[in-house]
Amino acid sequence: MMEALDPRLLISLVIPAYNEEEGIADVLGQVDALLDAHVEYRWEVVLVNDGSRDGTLAAVSALQPRAFDLQVVDLSRNFGKEAALSAGLDVARGDAVIPMDADLQDPPEVIFQMLDLWRAGSEVVIAKRADRSADGFLKRFTAAWFYRTINRISEVSIPENVGDFRLMDRVVVDVIRRMPESRRFMKGLFAWAGFRTAVVEYARPERFSGQTKFNGLRLINLAIEGITSFSTVPLRLATYSGACVAVAAFLFGVYVVLHRLVSGVEVPGYASLASMIAFFSGVQLLAIGVIGEYVGRTYIESKMRPAFVVRKVELIVRKP
Repeated sequence: MMEALDPRLLISLVIPAYNEEEGIADVLGQVDALLDAHVEYRWEVVLVNDGSRDGTLAAVSALQPRAFDLQVVDLSRNFGKEAALSAGLDVARGDAVIPMDADLQDPPEVIFQMLDLWRAGSEVVIAKRADRSADGFLKRFTAAWFYRTINRISEVSIPENVGDFRLMDRVVVDVIRRMPESRRFMKGLFAWAGFRTAVVEYARPERFSGQTKFNGLRLINLAIEGITSFSTVPLRLATYSGACVAVAAFLFGVYVVLHRLVSGVEVPGYASLASMIAFFSGVQLLAIGVIGEYVGRTYIESKMRPAFVVRKVELIVRKP
């Protein structure tokens, strides 16, 4: 006789991890203990090992969870968090999928508030950080600047103080998976997809263990990735700047000619002229750099390489 299918909805947690050996077992243990008390759902955790160079993979593979099935997705190398998250979404089987960090700065307790709003009809439930005091001043300042900037120049509004921690219905996940680009700014893709959206707020706690892998340079690169992925305003600014420089140069030329005709004296100022040439050369190089960012993205996308490569997927079934 065939075993009856479990009618409970399946909820998937997607957790990218890079060099999290120090605390990943404890993090998943806390998640296991929390989910074990909520048997109204079936649970799975999709742990994406993003090319870790420490013992993260071994620590995860040794787990025997009680409350959830564990899928361990081992990438062939470090592809970055955006690609690792995409790999997790590809593997997740849930009726609803919830990406979250591996450091417990995305509190698992918020999951149940998300599920309530999802069952009430929302297709996306975003978790907004109402309190970011756990982050340093510089990170809070640059994050606020980034969100203000991108929301002014982009046609897609990206919610401020919202990371990847959110609930997405299966239909939303399938839309995200069908997006073909390999250079991915996931917050932008989530916002672009739309759907009925609700918000829950939470206080962002301190990191559970280890150190963040996002240094200043990586955050700057991520900001550039986001802006160039969802706005062509930098290209327009380069065009406008070039037009303003051309007009200014023309007017200055007219002034030089008229001054020569009226006073018969050559216009002095070799030093100022050299300074202007150096300044406008810098403007040109900046404009070329902006154009180069977009040309580079086009070049990379034209190769149609995948965003990630999976070495293997291991399924660890929870204890009965």
